[in-house]
Amino acid sequence: MIRHTITPRPDWQRTVEEQGLIYPLTRHPDGTLRPYWDESAYYSFTLDEVEALEETVEELHRMCLAAAAHMVDTDRFADLGITDPRVAAAVAESWHRRAELPSVYGRFDLRYDGTGPAKLLEYNADTPTSLVEAASPQWFWMEDRFPGADQWNSLHERLVAAWKKQAALLPPGAPLHFAHSTADELGEDLMTVAYLKETAEQAGLETEWIPVEDIGFDRLSGRFVDNKLRFIRSCFKLYPWEWLTTDRFAGHVLDTLDNGGGTGSTLWIEPAWKMLLSNKALLAVLWELYPDHPNLLPAYLDGPRELTEYVSKPLLGREGAGVTVHPAGAAVVREEPCCYQQLAPLPDFDGNHVVLGAWTVEGESAGLGIRESSGLVTDGYARFVPHLIQG
Repeated sequence: MIRHTITPRPDWQRTVEEQGLIYPLTRHPDGTLRPYWDESAYYSFTLDEVEALEETVEELHRMCLAAAAHMVDTDRFADLGITDPRVAAAVAESWHRRAELPSVYGRFDLRYDGTGPAKLLEYNADTPTSLVEAASPQWFWMEDRFPGADQWNSLHERLVAAWKKQAALLPPGAPLHFAHSTADELGEDLMTVAYLKETAEQAGLETEWIPVEDIGFDRLSGRFVDNKLRFIRSCFKLYPWEWLTTDRFAGHVLDTLDNGGGTGSTLWIEPAWKMLLSNKALLAVLWELYPDHPNLLPAYLDGPRELTEYVSKPLLGREGAGVTVHPAGAAVVREEPCCYQQLAPLPDFDGNHVVLGAWTVEGESAGLGIRESSGLVTDGYARFVPHLIQG
């Protein structure tokens, strides 16, 4: 794993925008706009490294499924902050019926520096973003700058294949709706959903577009409807389950939830059981089940225990929100439920702290996106940097 500097392509911003990355710049607190898509550098990996990382990702996914089963079987929902019995029951039923429910993708965030085993930082298996840039612009960047090179990137092909395979699980005779929140000001959620919609269409599915805020509820029929008053039989939503089960329509979501077997009226993708994998409590459960595993960091829910340097993470959060680094000697000041994970500082490449975003499609390794940050926490000011496999 090596970081290289390189001159960006002329007119790179227009190029990536045309490829779907309509948010190539990030506005920083001082008001300046700086590249989010940063092709002034790239990372190279050997084929052996990539193959080893692929095996690690798929092993971690299998371990996460085992941890999910354990949480359901031992009723660990309170550890995840799920205290509503109806939500817990919905997640448990979704887990038991998971073979009947479409489930498409997820992203592992890994610490890796090219010298030791990759370490799991978290798993977002419900609403992961940075998909567009990983699947499309970085592939075209490689073809422009390094013709004939290769990349850890089969995302597009695997997503299309996943929709084709899982089409039989969707309600027949109805379009698959794709929903995002209009609260997204940058366009990242919008384009993530648009890209997934495109891959579903390439798989031959009939699709419809709808903002989450435009989803209505018809009280006469007891069904969710779109802005044309058609029943929403199935919906991919880039809207976290913890919001879906707590906002003002939460009761209707649970009343009409299709958890497989035709028992409800709306089938949501990702399914409710993904709440088990997108919660930082998963990290502590994994450490309980697989202590000293080379790809895990010690993690606990009841405090840092023996850890002298650690990171406290809210059970739910996105883009580093609420993550606090505790150096040796720092006092524990967290009050809300969180996960305490051993500090494993992100690798520093010329002042850039890097995290690997390893993608899964249907539980199989499918690609890589790399983000760099100036500090130890990968937040909303991180930069996306492309990669290739060194020939």
